[in-house]
Amino acid sequence: MKNVPPNSIDCIENQPRLVAVIDIGSTSLRMQIAEIHSDRSVRRIESFSQAVSLGEDSFLKRTIELETIEDCVKVLSGYRDQLQAYGIDRKEDIRVVATSGLNEAGNRQAFRDRIFIATGFEIEPFDEAELHRVTYLGVLPFLLQEPSVFSNQTLVLEVGGGTSEVLLLNGLNVSLARTFPLGSLRLRKRIEAYDAPLLASRSLMEAQITRVISQLLVEGSQPKPSAMLAMGGEVRFAAREISQQAVTKQLVRIELAQLHAFTESLLALSPATIAARYHMSLPDAQSLGPALLTQTMYASQLGIKLIHVADTNLRDGLVREMAQGRHWSSAIYDQMVRSALQLGRKFKHDKTHAKHVARLATSLFDDLQDLHQLPQQYRSTLELAAILHEIGRFISVRSRHKHASYLIQNSELFGISSRERSLVSLVARYHRGATPKPSHVPYSRLERDNRIIVTKLAAILRIAKALDTGRRQRIGTVTAQVNSTHLMLQAGNVEDLTVEKLELRQMAKLFENVFGKRVVLASANMASDQ
Repeated sequence: MKNVPPNSIDCIENQPRLVAVIDIGSTSLRMQIAEIHSDRSVRRIESFSQAVSLGEDSFLKRTIELETIEDCVKVLSGYRDQLQAYGIDRKEDIRVVATSGLNEAGNRQAFRDRIFIATGFEIEPFDEAELHRVTYLGVLPFLLQEPSVFSNQTLVLEVGGGTSEVLLLNGLNVSLARTFPLGSLRLRKRIEAYDAPLLASRSLMEAQITRVISQLLVEGSQPKPSAMLAMGGEVRFAAREISQQAVTKQLVRIELAQLHAFTESLLALSPATIAARYHMSLPDAQSLGPALLTQTMYASQLGIKLIHVADTNLRDGLVREMAQGRHWSSAIYDQMVRSALQLGRKFKHDKTHAKHVARLATSLFDDLQDLHQLPQQYRSTLELAAILHEIGRFISVRSRHKHASYLIQNSELFGISSRERSLVSLVARYHRGATPKPSHVPYSRLERDNRIIVTKLAAILRIAKALDTGRRQRIGTVTAQVNSTHLMLQAGNVEDLTVEKLELRQMAKLFENVFGKRVVLASANMASDQ
């Protein structure tokens, strides 16, 4: 049989798909190549890492120097050559993301443009919410390995070059997701700026770490975590040295006392000595002590004696997300909905009404797929907007739709990027009141495709809300059918629909204007009198 490139459009059915992810971090540029199989399972093929310290520039100078940019161009050009050798050249098979080292630089857009011109790589916008979502995907298989260990409160911690990422879990459910500006490189650079002696530098590091942990303790739920799952190259290195076993698909357990002793031994050495002794680059050696000290202090101050170390990283989560295609996995979707319900509870929404409107709205979304022609990913946008559409009542009943939009836009929702959150907030904004207008600034700033998405989803949300206008969930189910002129809604087992029909006269206007269909409501067990 003639050889067919693995990523060819006409590739053999069920042949694994080769993909690549590139992580532009604060201390290095890393690439991972993986296989995605037909059952959506993933297998690592090869990993690459090259030290290029963007954080050296951005954390101190707030700009990335030209020399550093060209170093990145050189590394990424080499990665492009590797991808060509593997036959990975389709845009949908390559993801390139950047974290705090680039995102905090004032010239980040110029950096993105230079990389695109030189290599063709397009760096995705990637914010903290997306980082949390991808991290959760990466750690989920390890959480499922030992459900009894992680059945209660668990701290998931990764100390990067610029930030520390923290997830607090209750079982498999995310109760808190935060990114703190405390990373090994950032910490080291702050200490170097003081030009303090060794003992004073250690005290300064501990003070900064303690300050961040205290923020977590204030925000975190009680009781304190009983288990800790640690991520990151430094803690994997420490686990390997302490346990004398590789950190692979199985978790490796190390005692806090062991990690503390190992960290103390490293902090007593110079970075040059560490690099020579353990055969690592100087930048890696410089980050090792601060990263492990951070991990140790988190565990110590939270009273955790046993640390579980996982061989997973940002790139693993990105590949798993690619394997899911355009659909959220059920695990991620559930966490998003839980996060929205938590936010609604914070602002004292009518949970029963909100969940019922969400069920009706998503049912309509499914029935009307041929009419609205929106990708399935926007079903979650509609559901989250429906859950949160009335939280503005917490501020004031008057203009509650505007208040809801503001609260959503300025709150955290697990796994929802800033762009996605903006769409959710605007769909909620238009659940009542005026229709979208160019004079509405947040709406007018959207690209045309996104304005259309918001308008279509808001039109569906208004229909769903009208169907529960009495807040008694009388209409448990609704089916929708479309003909050349009408949207025919049938409500199950409800005979008197007078109130809902009256509400629809007003609320259906946006739908009729957008889709050109008159909305008619009838009971499923009665002939329509329209």
